[in-house]
Amino acid sequence: MRHQGHLRTWLIAAVSAVALSLAPGPATAAADPPYLNLHQCLYWGRVQTEDLTTVVPSLDGRFATGTNISNTADSRVTCGGGDGNYIHSVALDLVTNLALNAGRYLNLHQCAYYSTYWEDHETTVVPNPGGQAGAGTNISDTADTTPSCGPGTQIGSYEVIPLLSSAKALDLHAGRYLNLHQCVYYSSSLKDHFTTVVTSRDGRFAAGTNISDTADTTPSCGPGDGNFVPVPILSGVKALPLP
Repeated sequence: MRHQGHLRTWLIAAVSAVALSLAPGPATAAADPPYLNLHQCLYWGRVQTEDLTTVVPSLDGRFATGTNISNTADSRVTCGGGDGNYIHSVALDLVTNLALNAGRYLNLHQCAYYSTYWEDHETTVVPNPGGQAGAGTNISDTADTTPSCGPGTQIGSYEVIPLLSSAKALDLHAGRYLNLHQCVYYSSSLKDHFTTVVTSRDGRFAAGTNISDTADTTPSCGPGDGNFVPVPILSGVKALPLP
């Protein structure tokens, strides 16, 4: 009887140990999703009162941006200092954090604005919460075909130019790299820059942004319209490895 009591005690202890080993452990925090941290930097010309926008570093490195893919959502914009003539301005500095697991498509919206008062173009690529000049870039299971743009700015009377604005749906399942191309154009007669990251609606200001298994190293830009021509040193491309 004494041995049976010991056996019963051992069996109870063994069953309890197995139950403990099968019980769920303490909850662990889920890993943050990978983000596309899209940085947009605005530079202002001190001599020529006009702006230029970058979302990836220019080929000369002076007009830098911090666009990256990371498990951390960036809260501050990272921008270069410019070249002394064009200096960093905070007017349309923006960063947006796009969770790459939120859908199949990166819908990259490009919104071009023009001020007749300043004779100046501005480009926005990222949303501007509470602002007037922003783009509807997002990640979704729906492929966007029409750009979503803010109404413009009251200061300087910047208005949307539909012909230069555009949206491109990039299939995140199509390759290993998001190749983000930036094409900067300049008109010497108007002394004015503007930027494209996707091809404008009229097709003349092309940018080769794509998703591929190949990492692009050279920006692919259209020829412009004869008045505005590409500026290679201000253009750029960044190959961002997708998770």
